[in-house]
Amino acid sequence: MNNNSIDRGVKKTDVNWYPGHMAKTKRLIKEKLDLVDIVYEVVDARIPKSSKIKDIDELIKNKKRILIMTKMDLCDLEETNKWVKYYEDSGYKVILVDLINGKNVSRIIEETNKLMEDMNTKRIQKGLQPRKIRALVVGIPNVGKSTLINRLVGRKAVNVGNKPGVTKSLDWIRINKDIELLDTPGILWPRLDDDVVAYNLASMTAIKEEVLPIDRVCFYILKTLNDKYKNLLEFRYGITEYNEEELIEALDIIGKKRGCVIRGGEIDYEKVYQTVLRDLRDGLIGKVTFD
Repeated sequence: MNNNSIDRGVKKTDVNWYPGHMAKTKRLIKEKLDLVDIVYEVVDARIPKSSKIKDIDELIKNKKRILIMTKMDLCDLEETNKWVKYYEDSGYKVILVDLINGKNVSRIIEETNKLMEDMNTKRIQKGLQPRKIRALVVGIPNVGKSTLINRLVGRKAVNVGNKPGVTKSLDWIRINKDIELLDTPGILWPRLDDDVVAYNLASMTAIKEEVLPIDRVCFYILKTLNDKYKNLLEFRYGITEYNEEELIEALDIIGKKRGCVIRGGEIDYEKVYQTVLRDLRDGLIGKVTFD
């Protein structure tokens, strides 16, 4: 668990970036909340603090919830498990899932049924017919909500993408005869005024690339790897020590190692930045947790 500050090579940030569809999504969630029995709050296991919606409690009120940490296959499990314990100690039901291989996805259904078993019992006692459990799926962009839904449904029910903003509307989707989901577009909070959170979100492509300069995000990734995962930094890029006073030298090493070279043997620095972000996003650097 880490709350390191941004040092040289990465500028301080105070991003006021809040697309209109996010405000609309929050409004629609509030309007439909009375129809919902339980909330699936989805976060990225590599940034379990930074990817948690700041005002989630205000948004979903006192609804029962399951905190689902996706991308278990890409995280540093030892570090992420510290956050699992932290949230469990705070009263959350937490499930770590690997959406690529389907690990622990069935636990979500099991825990949902446990948490909601009294609902239909009370309905029957009142002489009412049992009904489907309605679950709301909510989280920031690009944490795997759509992939999670497809796994739960067992088929492609929603579109999936590696960039934020794939889901555009609120839609009900049936999992099975007992549970249906309300899918929602990814949402953030109006102002990204925490440096570490902003750069963590940008590093994991939870916010669009144009929000923060890609070179600064790249420098943040390299610094964080140097602070926490020197072995991975050396294995992937051949850098034994990342020195922020010698940024160009580090970029040159990466560029040569990863083939970011243009005619004349010069390094294509823009390609280096894109490569580092892509390598992190796709798990090619190794298993990491930045929070």
